[in-house]
Amino acid sequence: MRPSGEKANLLPPGLVSNLQDVLSNRKGKGPAASNNNEDGSNELISVSHDDDTRPVVMVTNADGIESPGLTYLVHALVRQGLYNVHVCAPQSDESTSSHSFTLKETIAVTSTEIHGATAYAVTGTPVDCVSLALSGALFSWSKPALVISGINKGSSCGHNMFYSGIVAGARESLFSGVPSISISLDWKKDESQESDFKDAVGVCLQLINAALRDIEKGSFPKCCLLHVQVPKTPLTNKGFKLTKQSHWSLKLCWQAISASRNPAAGRFVPNQQSLGLQLAQLGRDASAAGAARRLATQKNNIEEVESVGVAGKSDPNQKAKYFRLELLDKKQEEKDEDLDFRALENGFVAVTPVSLVMHVEADVRAAASQWISTALQVEQ
Repeated sequence: MRPSGEKANLLPPGLVSNLQDVLSNRKGKGPAASNNNEDGSNELISVSHDDDTRPVVMVTNADGIESPGLTYLVHALVRQGLYNVHVCAPQSDESTSSHSFTLKETIAVTSTEIHGATAYAVTGTPVDCVSLALSGALFSWSKPALVISGINKGSSCGHNMFYSGIVAGARESLFSGVPSISISLDWKKDESQESDFKDAVGVCLQLINAALRDIEKGSFPKCCLLHVQVPKTPLTNKGFKLTKQSHWSLKLCWQAISASRNPAAGRFVPNQQSLGLQLAQLGRDASAAGAARRLATQKNNIEEVESVGVAGKSDPNQKAKYFRLELLDKKQEEKDEDLDFRALENGFVAVTPVSLVMHVEADVRAAASQWISTALQVEQ
């Protein structure tokens, strides 16, 4: 057992050393020495760089470009004056877009104001944002020093990494050979508040500065991204802890619901913002020009909606059924203290390396090998 007051720091020695350097430098003079102006205010200070040779940092997220997590992070990076900060983020919430991208459709890119940074809002997914930013079609550079995806509202532990748009943004960067970090805050409904994002930035800034220093030295890991998850009370965290991806997940429960006369009845706002899981609209079968009217009968709690066509004639073959997704907690059986969700529960900043290669455990490989051999013998 580790004493409650002891800080766990299981990150690579190089990063740990740089973290210590960053902390000591913050006490001295320089761009990061203080966030306060001469008048004692905490306003952002514009730094002029006519010949900008600073490392380029590209920031994206999944919650949307106007989310507080991204805003606080970008402001902090700009305030330091150490990096040339660019932003390319979704225009709206894409938290559970996973690694999807937009194909055969045109996306819109709009310039937006984030003090001290070049920023664009994109009508696409985090993967769209990162791939566009790295393509050379949007920014004058083609390869930043680091891509940061976050800070997002809600943890992405265990199986939720597969749904996560925030992790996907960092993964897309790694596909292109650019180091990346994804960051989430373990937001708790009725407990967390917006200022927690600012505190989370303060915690992660140390790691970001250390990572950029090691990237310049060529010693930052190139084989994985780092998924950083900050506990719900950032200022009381117990330190950084290297963790493993768990099997943690929520149960996805679909409920049949009644439809209104509004054709957009299938569009709902998720009530679990901590995970940002979005709802699928299953009513796209209905005619875009038609209106829906309610039938008198219900079958098995599923209300059938008859579509009215463009010409005003009903089509009995077109019926939509509406469902809503609810998230249910599942009891987590895993006890390993080095798992991501356990570290978060215990107040640590969980740092999970995520590889591009799916590693199969030896026992799983052996079981699959045995089955394949047996199955092929039976077929023959």
